[in-house]
Amino acid sequence: MKINELISDFEIWTTNDEAKLLERLKTPVKISQLSEQDQFKVQAMIRKSLLTKIGHNDPSVVANEKK
Repeated sequence: MKINELISDFEIWTTNDEAKLLERLKTPVKISQLSEQDQFKVQAMIRKSLLTKIGHNDPSVVANEKK
């Protein structure tokens, strides 16, 4: 039996707060414009590959597309 046959759907687990933040980040937003608590969540979501960081000086973040 192949792994693809066992796994019908693959999703990255998110909290309710992260899901709300993902909805707000459909368009690029500067990280510096977010609250400190949201910045902390954004860093975790970047590590989970839910968000993409754009730029080096004063970077922006945007939600990744679901495929």
